[in-house]
Amino acid sequence: MAKSKIAYFCQSCGFESAKWLGKCPSCQQWNTFVEEVIDKGNTSVPAWKVSPSTTMQRANKPVQVADITFSEEHRMLTPDKEFNRVLGGGIVAGSLVLIGGEPGIGKSTLMLQLALNMPNLKVLYVSGEESERQIKMRAERLAHPNAGGVIGDGCFILCETSTQNIFKQIEALEPDLVVIDSIQTLHSSHIESTPGSVSQVRECTAEMLRFAKETSTPVFLIGHITKDGMIAGPKILEHMVDTVLQFEGDRHHVYRILRTIKNRFGSSSELGIYEMLGEGLREVSNPSEILLSHRDEPLSGITISATLEGMRPMLIETQALVSTSAYGTPQRTATGFDTKRMSMLLAVLEKRCGFRLAAKDVFLNITGGIRVEDPAIDLGLAAAIISSHEDMPVPFKTCFAGEIGLSGEIRAVNRVEQRIAEAQKLGFNQIFISKYNLPSGGQDKKRMDLSRYDIDIKIVSTIEEVFGLLFG
Repeated sequence: MAKSKIAYFCQSCGFESAKWLGKCPSCQQWNTFVEEVIDKGNTSVPAWKVSPSTTMQRANKPVQVADITFSEEHRMLTPDKEFNRVLGGGIVAGSLVLIGGEPGIGKSTLMLQLALNMPNLKVLYVSGEESERQIKMRAERLAHPNAGGVIGDGCFILCETSTQNIFKQIEALEPDLVVIDSIQTLHSSHIESTPGSVSQVRECTAEMLRFAKETSTPVFLIGHITKDGMIAGPKILEHMVDTVLQFEGDRHHVYRILRTIKNRFGSSSELGIYEMLGEGLREVSNPSEILLSHRDEPLSGITISATLEGMRPMLIETQALVSTSAYGTPQRTATGFDTKRMSMLLAVLEKRCGFRLAAKDVFLNITGGIRVEDPAIDLGLAAAIISSHEDMPVPFKTCFAGEIGLSGEIRAVNRVEQRIAEAQKLGFNQIFISKYNLPSGGQDKKRMDLSRYDIDIKIVSTIEEVFGLLFG
């Protein structure tokens, strides 16, 4: 038998070295190398039971692009519309999907709920963290109310951490979908290091990737994250998989956000919103309703902004509080928004509009616990800041969609018609947009077909014009 090999791996990026290094030459991190033993004596790879229709049976040789035959990819639709949207329209055959998130955020709940409610499909749920009884208790709680007391007949549970034993059961069961909970608990006999180490995570993911591609069976991997919010294991883990999903949200709040970070089969900017209930996760089809608070009286410092997450338009509530600084240095705090961009907006308001904000404490908040990077909410945030500064509320049923430039101009934003339609659907009376969104500088409204909207569209070009219309 071949001798065992000792190598050093970077815990941050997975870089392999023959000796210990203080600084990783790949990711430039210090003190991240750990020693691991790699067994090269047995490098055999399990043989998959390949279906006759698979395209991986042909010999690997160069093929011209024009000679490659392509047919429309069939996707497996789940009962969860939010999950389908985040994946780009459904589950692609042979895809490898990685789902990461904080402990207790609901990753296992989401995937077990998916496994229990997949119609006419055989799903294998592999758990290395829970026993069969624990999963059974959670499955009874997550049972679909329309199932008549019958818990997913097509869902099979396997409590195992060895990849060789998992593949034996997969070959005997021949499932249509495989869920691994979690990839950090698996270990391969080809590697002698402990489960969760860099080499084990990379080797187990590589075996799952080869199985998914050769059998056209989709595989979902649940991954842990580090204290910095990154997915645990080497960075190559995210490069190997087809799709990376991040499950976000505060454990003390009921709403969860499933965000796409990488997707080879669809948009990488999609977002799904769920509500955590006692019987599982409930999809939220209209997120604008939960992100807007219902107020009986007008309050200063509160505005509504139209934003986009992927292909979905949403209206979010932006709040600002401006008060006199009690200390020598004014405080600048933003929740759900970039602090540097907030400083830029304050500088523009002071330089171009004459508002004295240098000695004021400014606090910004995006309600609902979500983080927004869309520059189209600049106008709404600026209006909220001035509303709080002057203690004058913004009129009811008014929303904003515009980016603010350094010279104080209101810049155009993309897909403004979808934002207008969303505001009209939720019953808003007026919306402020940039005149540069119109094709001919604001003169030809028919080319954009604004007449088909019942909402009052305010076309503005500068911040001064916006404040004049709002506060007189």
